[in-house]
Amino acid sequence: MRPFTFIAPETIEAALSASASSEKAHYLGGGTNLIDLMKEDVERPSHLIEVADLAHQEITKTASGGYSLGAMKNNSDTANHPDIRKHYPLLTMAMLSAATAQIRNMATNGGNLLQRTRCPYFYETSMPCNKREPGSGCGALKGMNGNHAIFGWSESCVATNPSDMCVALAALEAKVQVRQPDGTERTIAFTDFHRLPGDRPEKDHTLKKGELITAIELPAPKFSDHYYYLKIRERSSYAFAMTSVAAGLELNNGMITDVALALGAVAHKPWKLIASEDFLRNKKPTSDNFTEAAEIAMRDAKPLKHNAYKIEMGKKAIVRSLTQAFERKA
Repeated sequence: MRPFTFIAPETIEAALSASASSEKAHYLGGGTNLIDLMKEDVERPSHLIEVADLAHQEITKTASGGYSLGAMKNNSDTANHPDIRKHYPLLTMAMLSAATAQIRNMATNGGNLLQRTRCPYFYETSMPCNKREPGSGCGALKGMNGNHAIFGWSESCVATNPSDMCVALAALEAKVQVRQPDGTERTIAFTDFHRLPGDRPEKDHTLKKGELITAIELPAPKFSDHYYYLKIRERSSYAFAMTSVAAGLELNNGMITDVALALGAVAHKPWKLIASEDFLRNKKPTSDNFTEAAEIAMRDAKPLKHNAYKIEMGKKAIVRSLTQAFERKA
Protein backbone atom coordinates (compact mmCIF):
# COMPACT_ATOMS: atom_id res chain seq x y z
CA MET A 1 0.00 0.00 0.00
CA ARG A 2 1.38 3.37 -1.00
CA PRO A 3 0.58 6.17 1.44
CA PHE A 4 -1.99 8.83 0.50
CA THR A 5 -4.09 11.45 2.22
CA PHE A 6 -7.89 11.36 2.19
CA ILE A 7 -10.20 14.32 2.62
CA ALA A 8 -13.96 14.71 2.33
CA PRO A 9 -14.66 18.39 1.60
CA GLU A 10 -18.14 19.71 2.27
CA THR A 11 -18.45 21.87 -0.85
CA ILE A 12 -17.53 21.73 -4.54
CA GLU A 13 -15.38 24.83 -4.02
CA ALA A 14 -13.38 23.12 -1.29
CA ALA A 15 -12.89 20.05 -3.49
CA LEU A 16 -11.61 22.19 -6.37
CA SER A 17 -9.21 23.99 -4.03
CA ALA A 18 -7.89 20.70 -2.65
CA SER A 19 -7.33 19.32 -6.14
CA ALA A 20 -5.32 22.37 -7.14
CA SER A 21 -2.91 21.76 -4.26
CA SER A 22 -1.30 18.62 -5.74
CA GLU A 23 -0.39 17.24 -9.16
CA LYS A 24 -1.27 13.72 -7.98
CA ALA A 25 -4.65 14.47 -6.42
CA HIS A 26 -7.59 12.36 -7.62
CA TYR A 27 -11.30 12.92 -7.13
CA LEU A 28 -13.02 9.86 -5.65
CA GLY A 29 -16.65 9.08 -6.48
CA GLY A 30 -17.82 5.52 -5.96
CA GLY A 31 -14.27 4.22 -6.28
CA THR A 32 -15.35 1.18 -8.30
CA ASN A 33 -12.45 1.62 -10.75
CA LEU A 34 -9.91 3.85 -9.00
CA ILE A 35 -9.61 1.66 -5.91
CA ASP A 36 -8.97 -1.42 -8.05
CA LEU A 37 -6.26 0.47 -9.93
CA MET A 38 -4.65 1.51 -6.64
CA LYS A 39 -4.69 -2.09 -5.42
CA GLU A 40 -2.93 -3.18 -8.63
CA ASP A 41 -0.37 -0.35 -8.23
CA VAL A 42 -1.45 1.12 -11.56
CA GLU A 43 -2.72 4.41 -10.11
CA ARG A 44 -0.65 6.05 -7.38
CA PRO A 45 -2.49 9.15 -6.14
CA SER A 46 -0.95 11.13 -3.30
CA HIS A 47 -4.31 12.65 -2.32
CA LEU A 48 -7.88 11.36 -2.62
CA ILE A 49 -10.67 13.92 -2.58
CA GLU A 50 -14.06 12.33 -1.88
CA VAL A 51 -16.81 13.98 -3.96
CA ALA A 52 -19.63 11.40 -4.03
CA ASP A 53 -21.55 13.10 -1.22
CA LEU A 54 -21.31 16.62 -2.63
CA ALA A 55 -23.96 18.53 -4.58
CA HIS A 56 -25.11 17.56 -8.10
CA GLN A 57 -27.07 14.54 -6.93
CA GLU A 58 -30.27 15.42 -8.78
CA ILE A 59 -31.88 14.67 -12.12
CA THR A 60 -33.67 17.79 -13.35
CA LYS A 61 -35.41 19.00 -16.48
CA THR A 62 -33.56 21.74 -18.36
CA ALA A 63 -34.88 24.87 -20.04
CA SER A 64 -34.16 23.32 -23.46
CA GLY A 65 -36.49 20.40 -22.72
CA GLY A 66 -33.74 17.90 -21.96
CA TYR A 67 -32.51 16.57 -18.64
CA SER A 68 -29.47 17.17 -16.47
CA LEU A 69 -27.96 14.15 -14.72
CA GLY A 70 -26.08 15.06 -11.56
CA ALA A 71 -22.52 13.76 -11.78
CA MET A 72 -22.54 12.51 -8.18
CA LYS A 73 -25.75 10.48 -8.56
CA ASN A 74 -25.18 6.75 -8.76
CA ASN A 75 -25.73 4.72 -11.93
CA SER A 76 -28.56 2.60 -10.53
CA ASP A 77 -30.71 5.52 -9.44
CA THR A 78 -30.06 7.29 -12.73
CA ALA A 79 -30.92 4.30 -14.92
CA ASN A 80 -34.10 3.60 -12.94
CA HIS A 81 -35.27 7.19 -12.58
CA PRO A 82 -38.84 7.32 -13.99
CA ASP A 83 -38.08 10.26 -16.31
CA ILE A 84 -34.95 8.59 -17.71
CA ARG A 85 -36.71 5.25 -18.20
CA LYS A 86 -39.56 7.03 -20.00
CA HIS A 87 -37.69 9.56 -22.12
CA TYR A 88 -34.24 7.97 -22.56
CA PRO A 89 -34.80 4.20 -22.46
CA LEU A 90 -31.72 3.65 -24.65
CA LEU A 91 -29.57 5.11 -21.87
CA THR A 92 -31.33 3.02 -19.23
CA MET A 93 -30.84 -0.15 -21.29
CA ALA A 94 -27.13 0.56 -21.73
CA MET A 95 -26.54 1.41 -18.08
CA LEU A 96 -28.33 -1.69 -16.80
CA SER A 97 -26.18 -3.90 -19.03
CA ALA A 98 -23.04 -2.77 -17.21
CA ALA A 99 -21.29 -4.47 -14.29
CA THR A 100 -23.26 -5.82 -11.33
CA ALA A 101 -26.11 -4.26 -9.39
CA GLN A 102 -23.76 -3.71 -6.45
CA ILE A 103 -21.27 -1.79 -8.61
CA ARG A 104 -24.02 0.27 -10.24
CA ASN A 105 -25.25 1.19 -6.76
CA MET A 106 -21.82 2.68 -5.99
CA ALA A 107 -20.58 4.03 -9.32
CA THR A 108 -21.33 7.69 -10.02
CA ASN A 109 -22.34 9.19 -13.34
CA GLY A 110 -19.27 11.39 -13.47
CA GLY A 111 -17.01 8.52 -12.49
CA ASN A 112 -18.44 6.31 -15.24
CA LEU A 113 -17.13 8.78 -17.81
CA LEU A 114 -13.66 8.58 -16.29
CA GLN A 115 -13.24 4.83 -15.90
CA ARG A 116 -10.06 3.54 -17.49
CA THR A 117 -9.43 0.81 -20.02
CA ARG A 118 -9.48 -2.83 -19.00
CA CYS A 119 -6.57 -3.68 -21.33
CA PRO A 120 -4.64 -6.42 -19.48
CA TYR A 121 -1.31 -4.82 -20.42
CA PHE A 122 -2.43 -1.65 -18.62
CA TYR A 123 -3.22 -3.62 -15.45
CA GLU A 124 -0.09 -5.81 -15.52
CA THR A 125 2.69 -3.60 -14.19
CA SER A 126 5.43 -5.93 -15.43
CA MET A 127 4.38 -5.33 -19.06
CA PRO A 128 5.04 -2.24 -21.19
CA CYS A 129 2.13 0.20 -21.44
CA ASN A 130 2.34 3.79 -22.67
CA LYS A 131 -0.94 4.56 -20.94
CA ARG A 132 0.48 3.54 -17.56
CA GLU A 133 4.12 4.54 -18.17
CA PRO A 134 4.51 6.92 -21.13
CA GLY A 135 7.39 5.91 -23.36
CA SER A 136 7.50 2.27 -22.25
CA GLY A 137 5.78 0.90 -25.38
CA CYS A 138 2.47 -0.81 -26.10
CA GLY A 139 2.46 -4.49 -25.18
CA ALA A 140 -0.87 -5.09 -26.89
CA LEU A 141 0.19 -3.71 -30.27
CA LYS A 142 1.99 -6.94 -31.21
CA GLY A 143 0.66 -9.01 -28.33
CA MET A 144 -2.70 -10.51 -27.41
CA ASN A 145 -5.02 -7.89 -28.88
CA GLY A 146 -8.25 -9.77 -29.54
CA ASN A 147 -10.36 -7.31 -27.52
CA HIS A 148 -8.63 -4.15 -28.66
CA ALA A 149 -9.36 -1.25 -31.01
CA ILE A 150 -10.16 -1.36 -34.71
CA PHE A 151 -10.71 2.41 -35.03
CA GLY A 152 -8.57 5.39 -34.10
CA TRP A 153 -5.68 3.49 -32.54
CA SER A 154 -2.06 4.55 -32.84
CA GLU A 155 1.31 2.83 -32.54
CA SER A 156 1.32 4.12 -28.95
CA CYS A 157 -1.94 2.53 -27.80
CA VAL A 158 -4.64 0.15 -29.04
CA ALA A 159 -6.79 0.12 -25.88
CA THR A 160 -10.57 0.61 -25.87
CA ASN A 161 -12.98 2.56 -23.71
CA PRO A 162 -14.89 0.11 -21.45
CA SER A 163 -18.08 2.07 -20.68
CA ASP A 164 -21.60 1.05 -21.76
CA MET A 165 -23.19 4.25 -20.50
CA CYS A 166 -20.83 6.32 -22.65
CA VAL A 167 -21.83 4.53 -25.86
CA ALA A 168 -25.45 5.56 -25.32
CA LEU A 169 -24.44 9.11 -24.35
CA ALA A 170 -22.39 9.41 -27.56
CA ALA A 171 -25.34 8.17 -29.62
CA LEU A 172 -27.68 10.65 -27.89
CA GLU A 173 -25.23 13.56 -28.36
CA ALA A 174 -25.05 14.46 -24.68
CA LYS A 175 -22.86 17.20 -23.23
CA VAL A 176 -20.62 17.23 -20.16
CA GLN A 177 -20.75 20.11 -17.70
CA VAL A 178 -17.55 20.72 -15.73
CA ARG A 179 -16.44 23.13 -13.04
CA GLN A 180 -12.97 24.63 -13.42
CA PRO A 181 -10.62 25.30 -10.50
CA ASP A 182 -11.37 29.04 -10.68
CA GLY A 183 -15.08 28.28 -10.20
CA THR A 184 -16.17 28.97 -13.78
CA GLU A 185 -18.00 26.35 -15.82
CA ARG A 186 -17.59 25.02 -19.33
CA THR A 187 -19.52 22.57 -21.47
CA ILE A 188 -17.93 19.81 -23.56
CA ALA A 189 -19.74 18.02 -26.38
CA PHE A 190 -19.73 14.32 -25.53
CA THR A 191 -17.99 13.33 -28.75
CA ASP A 192 -15.17 15.71 -27.75
CA PHE A 193 -14.90 14.56 -24.14
CA HIS A 194 -12.88 11.38 -24.70
CA ARG A 195 -9.85 11.49 -26.97
CA LEU A 196 -8.00 9.17 -29.31
CA PRO A 197 -4.61 7.97 -28.07
CA GLY A 198 -2.32 9.67 -30.60
CA ASP A 199 1.10 9.94 -29.01
CA ARG A 200 -0.34 10.70 -25.53
CA PRO A 201 -2.43 7.63 -24.61
CA GLU A 202 -2.06 8.39 -20.90
CA LYS A 203 -4.73 11.08 -21.44
CA ASP A 204 -8.19 9.48 -21.74
CA HIS A 205 -10.21 12.69 -21.92
CA THR A 206 -10.04 16.42 -22.51
CA LEU A 207 -10.52 17.55 -18.91
CA LYS A 208 -7.96 20.05 -17.67
CA LYS A 209 -6.07 19.68 -14.40
CA GLY A 210 -8.42 20.00 -11.42
CA GLU A 211 -11.67 20.19 -13.41
CA LEU A 212 -14.62 18.36 -11.87
CA ILE A 213 -17.59 16.94 -13.77
CA THR A 214 -20.80 18.31 -12.28
CA ALA A 215 -23.50 17.13 -14.71
CA ILE A 216 -24.30 15.33 -17.95
CA GLU A 217 -26.74 17.24 -20.14
CA LEU A 218 -29.14 15.25 -22.31
CA PRO A 219 -30.87 16.92 -25.28
CA ALA A 220 -34.64 16.98 -25.64
CA PRO A 221 -35.98 13.41 -25.67
CA LYS A 222 -35.88 11.36 -28.87
CA PHE A 223 -35.75 7.66 -29.72
CA SER A 224 -38.01 6.67 -26.82
CA ASP A 225 -40.11 4.34 -28.97
CA HIS A 226 -37.51 2.73 -31.22
CA TYR A 227 -34.24 1.94 -29.49
CA TYR A 228 -31.91 -0.92 -28.64
CA TYR A 229 -28.61 -1.47 -26.90
CA LEU A 230 -26.78 -4.62 -27.93
CA LYS A 231 -23.82 -5.82 -25.89
CA ILE A 232 -21.85 -8.80 -27.18
CA ARG A 233 -19.57 -10.34 -24.58
CA GLU A 234 -17.76 -13.57 -23.83
CA ARG A 235 -20.27 -14.53 -21.15
CA SER A 236 -23.84 -13.45 -20.58
CA SER A 237 -23.31 -11.33 -17.49
CA TYR A 238 -20.69 -9.34 -15.59
CA ALA A 239 -18.35 -9.00 -18.56
CA PHE A 240 -17.09 -6.09 -20.63
CA ALA A 241 -18.19 -5.82 -24.24
CA MET A 242 -16.34 -7.30 -27.19
CA THR A 243 -18.56 -5.04 -29.32
CA SER A 244 -21.63 -3.01 -28.40
CA VAL A 245 -24.11 -0.87 -30.33
CA ALA A 246 -26.47 1.89 -29.21
CA ALA A 247 -29.20 2.47 -31.80
CA GLY A 248 -32.18 4.80 -31.86
CA LEU A 249 -34.66 5.62 -34.63
CA GLU A 250 -37.28 8.32 -35.14
CA LEU A 251 -39.90 7.24 -37.68
CA ASN A 252 -42.63 9.13 -39.51
CA ASN A 253 -44.85 7.72 -42.25
CA GLY A 254 -42.56 4.75 -42.73
CA MET A 255 -39.40 6.81 -43.10
CA ILE A 256 -36.41 7.34 -40.81
CA THR A 257 -36.44 11.01 -39.87
CA ASP A 258 -33.60 10.80 -37.34
CA VAL A 259 -31.14 8.20 -36.10
CA ALA A 260 -28.65 7.74 -33.26
CA LEU A 261 -25.89 5.19 -33.70
CA ALA A 262 -22.66 4.49 -31.80
CA LEU A 263 -20.28 1.59 -31.27
CA GLY A 264 -18.52 0.57 -28.07
CA ALA A 265 -15.39 -1.50 -27.40
CA VAL A 266 -13.88 -0.63 -30.78
CA ALA A 267 -11.83 2.50 -30.01
CA HIS A 268 -10.18 4.60 -27.32
CA LYS A 269 -13.51 6.48 -27.13
CA PRO A 270 -17.16 5.67 -27.89
CA TRP A 271 -17.36 5.59 -31.69
CA LYS A 272 -20.16 7.75 -33.09
CA LEU A 273 -21.24 6.49 -36.53
CA ILE A 274 -21.96 9.83 -38.18
CA ALA A 275 -21.67 8.65 -41.80
CA SER A 276 -24.04 5.75 -41.16
CA GLU A 277 -26.53 8.08 -39.47
CA ASP A 278 -26.38 10.46 -42.44
CA PHE A 279 -26.99 7.57 -44.84
CA LEU A 280 -30.07 6.32 -42.97
CA ARG A 281 -31.89 9.65 -42.62
CA ASN A 282 -34.85 9.99 -44.96
CA LYS A 283 -34.66 6.34 -45.95
CA LYS A 284 -36.94 3.42 -45.24
CA PRO A 285 -36.05 1.14 -42.27
CA THR A 286 -35.27 -1.87 -44.45
CA SER A 287 -32.80 -4.70 -44.03
CA ASP A 288 -30.92 -3.54 -47.13
CA ASN A 289 -30.51 -0.02 -45.76
CA PHE A 290 -29.43 -1.30 -42.35
CA THR A 291 -26.88 -3.57 -44.05
CA GLU A 292 -25.51 -0.69 -46.11
CA ALA A 293 -25.27 1.48 -43.00
CA ALA A 294 -23.24 -1.29 -41.34
CA GLU A 295 -20.91 -1.49 -44.34
CA ILE A 296 -20.38 2.26 -44.20
CA ALA A 297 -19.63 2.05 -40.48
CA MET A 298 -16.82 -0.45 -41.00
CA ARG A 299 -15.13 1.09 -44.04
CA ASP A 300 -12.31 2.69 -42.05
CA ALA A 301 -11.72 -0.17 -39.61
CA LYS A 302 -8.08 -1.21 -39.17
CA PRO A 303 -7.95 -4.54 -37.36
CA LEU A 304 -4.95 -5.81 -35.43
CA LYS A 305 -3.57 -9.33 -35.68
CA HIS A 306 -6.15 -10.96 -33.41
CA ASN A 307 -9.30 -8.81 -33.70
CA ALA A 308 -10.34 -8.83 -37.35
CA TYR A 309 -13.46 -10.68 -36.20
CA LYS A 310 -14.74 -7.37 -34.82
CA ILE A 311 -15.41 -6.10 -38.34
CA GLU A 312 -17.92 -8.80 -39.25
CA MET A 313 -19.25 -8.90 -35.69
CA GLY A 314 -19.72 -5.13 -35.78
CA LYS A 315 -21.64 -5.25 -39.06
CA LYS A 316 -24.01 -7.90 -37.81
CA ALA A 317 -24.41 -6.14 -34.46
CA ILE A 318 -25.36 -2.87 -36.17
CA VAL A 319 -27.95 -4.58 -38.39
CA ARG A 320 -29.39 -6.47 -35.44
CA SER A 321 -29.56 -3.36 -33.23
CA LEU A 322 -31.27 -1.27 -35.90
CA THR A 323 -33.71 -4.09 -36.65
CA GLN A 324 -34.54 -4.53 -32.97
CA ALA A 325 -34.99 -0.78 -32.59
CA PHE A 326 -37.32 -0.63 -35.60
CA GLU A 327 -39.40 -3.60 -34.55
CA ARG A 328 -39.71 -2.53 -30.94
CA LYS A 329 -43.03 -0.75 -31.54
CA ALA A 330 -43.45 -1.24 -35.27
